[in-house]
Amino acid sequence: MTDLQKSDDRQPTGTDSRRASAGRDETAAERADRRWVELLQEVRVAQTGVQILLAFLLSVAFTPRFTELGSTDRTIYVITIVLGAAATGALIAPVSFHRFVSGQQMKPQAVEWASRLTVTGLLLLLCTIMCALLLILRVVLHQSAALWIVSGVFLWFLACWVALPVWARWSK
Repeated sequence: MTDLQKSDDRQPTGTDSRRASAGRDETAAERADRRWVELLQEVRVAQTGVQILLAFLLSVAFTPRFTELGSTDRTIYVITIVLGAAATGALIAPVSFHRFVSGQQMKPQAVEWASRLTVTGLLLLLCTIMCALLLILRVVLHQSAALWIVSGVFLWFLACWVALPVWARWSK
């Protein structure tokens, strides 16, 4: 059983081609279609955010103040840009993946891979946001204050993006 199947509605086994799943009566193909549409809606939100963030970060290098950054801050900037580009790639990848396998009767596999790419993209987005926040706070605040604030925000993101969904799943 794949991770995605474990994380979605449980389906009883049987000889009937239609299976009840948490009140749903859908075939495997219908289930894959539904999950694909749900995944695309989720990815649209993340894609917009990462694209706006990356566009902002790309423009920073062309500002007059950029030349005043020290080598550590420039390194953080480069890492942030690379993470943002990687996040963008991972979050756009489900569309490309689907386009290449469309019509090949691979919808369940496409949903599985797209889900993995989306999770990877979200992790990269988290790292991008934290690095961007660190860079900005290092410029405006004392370095130690920046690290404490970024650590607190990182814990907040982990609580919202990981702990809460895991808790909700386990308390079901």
